[in-house]
Amino acid sequence: MTEKEEKTYSISELAKEFDITTRSIRFYEDQGLISPLRNGQSRIYSKRDRVRLKLILRGKRLGFSLAETGQLFELYDADKSSVTQLNTMLKLIELKKAELHQQLDDIKVVLMELVTVEKRCRDTLADAKQHKTA
Repeated sequence: MTEKEEKTYSISELAKEFDITTRSIRFYEDQGLISPLRNGQSRIYSKRDRVRLKLILRGKRLGFSLAETGQLFELYDADKSSVTQLNTMLKLIELKKAELHQQLDDIKVVLMELVTVEKRCRDTLADAKQHKTA
């Protein structure tokens, strides 16, 4: 295929493929993460836009902000060898892992507190039942 014959996508095709709303796609466009061509009012998405959309959604699943994803796109656009992008990605991964470990520790503490409160409630209920029947 030549460049002119490159596969293009409509906003509704991409929304359906990735199971997201067209509004979400327009939002990513507003944020500068994708940049479709225009034909009048219609948006025409390229293979590059489709790949970027896929990466945006993957980044979201992994907990990356849109700003972080945008930063990676900018680095890639500036350095196609992607060494800088990969180093930045590794730093972001390290930060995200540390953040998730902290959240996991926080969840463990809250779970222990809930178990303690639950036990107190059950003990108090059992005492109340004993005093009622006595």
